[in-house]
Amino acid sequence: MSGPLTGLRIIEMAGIGPAPYACMLLSDLGAEVIRIDRTSGGGLGGHTGDVTARGRKSIAVDLKSADGVEVVLQLLESADVLIECFRPGVMEKLGLGPAVCAKRNPALVYGRMTGWGQDGPLAKQAGHDLNYIAITGLLDSFGSPGEAPPTPLNVIGDLGGGAMFLVFGVLAALLERKDSGVGQVVDAAICDGTLSLLSTVHGLKGIQYWDMQREQNILDGGAPFYRSYLCKDGRSISVGAIEPQFYAQLLDILQLDFGGSDYFAQMDKAQWPARRAQMAATFLEKTRDEWAALFEATDACVAPVLDMDEAEHYPHNAIRKNLLRRDNVLQAAPAPRFSRTPGEIQHSPVAEGKDSIALLTRLGLNPERIDQLLSAGVIKQSD
Repeated sequence: MSGPLTGLRIIEMAGIGPAPYACMLLSDLGAEVIRIDRTSGGGLGGHTGDVTARGRKSIAVDLKSADGVEVVLQLLESADVLIECFRPGVMEKLGLGPAVCAKRNPALVYGRMTGWGQDGPLAKQAGHDLNYIAITGLLDSFGSPGEAPPTPLNVIGDLGGGAMFLVFGVLAALLERKDSGVGQVVDAAICDGTLSLLSTVHGLKGIQYWDMQREQNILDGGAPFYRSYLCKDGRSISVGAIEPQFYAQLLDILQLDFGGSDYFAQMDKAQWPARRAQMAATFLEKTRDEWAALFEATDACVAPVLDMDEAEHYPHNAIRKNLLRRDNVLQAAPAPRFSRTPGEIQHSPVAEGKDSIALLTRLGLNPERIDQLLSAGVIKQSD
């Protein structure tokens, strides 16, 4: 591996949602990620469709066993990072809380991923992405007035507010460790990160340029120049012509005259409903691909709305190799890109316990001890 995180060792407690995605990102950039799986299984068993599980080693451990907990602690002695995504208190009950782990490895960065955070009234309550973004004000900003908000994909809460802030926090703690020599706990909560993602909107609201009514704002579909429109063939086109010079090109190609295209006229909210209606009617006159061809190589900020299969073959994505197929499963290439130390997918997902014996051997356990652990069911080696 040549990624910028080569040499970094991460222990991942198997889970779902943002934590596996965070570990995928770290693996793609060169880190060695060792996943602690259950001896009882419960995962996808190395299914090639489990894209976020790519690039891991796996050891299956019975965490209800004292010997199993000791194996994990031994792995942590040579690790840089631990990542877990259980409810608050679960790791402590297992005997793997931050204090215990820090005694074995004071330099360990302990990454905790939850929806609500490690404390607060909701900390131990169940929830999912939709619930976490609901309390931030983000979910209420979606959709049309008078309707319940639509259900967005979990990329905003789980992956944006959760996984990305977990990775950001872990890397920041590792950077600080270079000076202090000591690790620390990173409390990454989806609701916290999602609130941070709203910072631009908070700023607009702070200067009274954000209306709490839906579809009345520049970024929520209210502006006629920043929304998607249905086309003649039932497909859609996206428009993002915010700047006046781009807006002028948009109107020119659409052959629309709104009585002046200066910035103040463009931002006149009183005119937005009528202009949205005119633009909607205009886009219905041609198919999506006909409009895409007209706007190609312009700065009008218009792009076709593609489905995931179309995205694979879209020229820009194809030329940059943004998507690839591994085991015939479509997935994103490692991102971001580095000039000297490019990342790469280390390997496809592996079954729970595939590397158990190899990892125990690396810990220095002799074959007799490994056989004892396997026979007692403390460790499981997959076929």
